[in-house]
Amino acid sequence: MPILNATYKPSIFFRNGNIATIYSGLIRKVKLEQKRERITLNDGDFLDLDWSYAKEKSEKLIIVLHGLEGNAQRPYVTGPAKLFNENGVDAVCVNFRGCSGEPNLKYRSYHSGATEDLHEVVTHILETKNYSEIYINGFSLGGNISLKYLGEERIIPKQIKGAIAISVPCFLEGSANELHKIKNKPYAIRFKKHLVDKLKPKLIQFPERITAQEVDSIKLLRDFDAVYTSKAHGFKDAKDYYTKSSCLQFLPNIQVPTLIINALNDSFLSPECYPIKEAKNNENLHLEMPDFGGHVGFIHKGKYYYNELRALEFVAKL
Repeated sequence: MPILNATYKPSIFFRNGNIATIYSGLIRKVKLEQKRERITLNDGDFLDLDWSYAKEKSEKLIIVLHGLEGNAQRPYVTGPAKLFNENGVDAVCVNFRGCSGEPNLKYRSYHSGATEDLHEVVTHILETKNYSEIYINGFSLGGNISLKYLGEERIIPKQIKGAIAISVPCFLEGSANELHKIKNKPYAIRFKKHLVDKLKPKLIQFPERITAQEVDSIKLLRDFDAVYTSKAHGFKDAKDYYTKSSCLQFLPNIQVPTLIINALNDSFLSPECYPIKEAKNNENLHLEMPDFGGHVGFIHKGKYYYNELRALEFVAKL
C-alpha cells in the first residue's frame, strides 16, 4: 500500500521524543475496570488475561499486547482498551508470562518472537467466546509479536479482521543496537534492571539451568538476551534470537489489513524498523511515520492518544 500521510502534530513541548516517551510511560493515568481470567497453556504454564467490556453485548473484540516489561495495566494498554469499550468493542489485555505480578512456572518466559502464546490466546478465545470480529493491537515488543504471528506460515482464523502495531522494533538487532547507544542509556539501564530482578527468582526455581555467576555477568541489556533469552527459548545466541524473531521478514506474508505507526523520532528504532519497501509491496500493510511520537508517546488533545484514535478509525473502515 502507499505510505500514509501522518496528520499527527502534538504541542511543541511533546515534539521532543524523550519527553513524549517518558511522560507517556510515567505520568499518564487511565482508569479501567478489568476482570482477570487465567488460562493454562499447553506446556503447563499460565497466562493472565484482563478483560474489559462494552456497555452492550458485543461480537467484536480487540486483543491488546504490551511491550517489554509492561503489563495489562499500563496506560498505553488500557487507553485503547477503554476507547474501544466506549465504542462497542470488548477488550482483552494480555499479560505475557511473568508479567501479571506473579512469576510464571517455567524457566522460559516471554520474548519478542513468542507467537505461540498469542496463538494459544486466540485459540482459547475462539473456543470459549463468541466473537465474529477480532482485532490485534500490539505495542513495541507486542507489536513485533503481532506482526510476526500474522505473517508466519499458519492459517489465520477468519475472525481476525485486522491489526494495529505501534512503535514496532521490526528489526530487532538494529533496535538492540539503538538501545545501547548513549542517547538511550537510561532506558537500557531501566529495562535491564527489571529483567534481571525478574530473573533472580529463577535461580531458586531452576538452579540447574542458571547460576548466580551467569546472572552477575549481565552488564548490558544485550547480555540478558545472550545469557537468558536465547538459551531459555531455544536460540543459539542473542544474534540468532534477533534474526529469527524479527517481524520484518514476515511482513510480506500478512494477509489481513494492518496498520503500523512508527514515529520518526522514536530513539529505539533503527532505519530498518521503518518497512517502507514491505508496505509498498503488500496491499494489506499501511505504514504511517509521524515526525513525532517518540516510543509509544503519541500524546493528543483530549484523553486519548493519536494512535488510539487512529486504531479505532482504521478498524471502523474495515
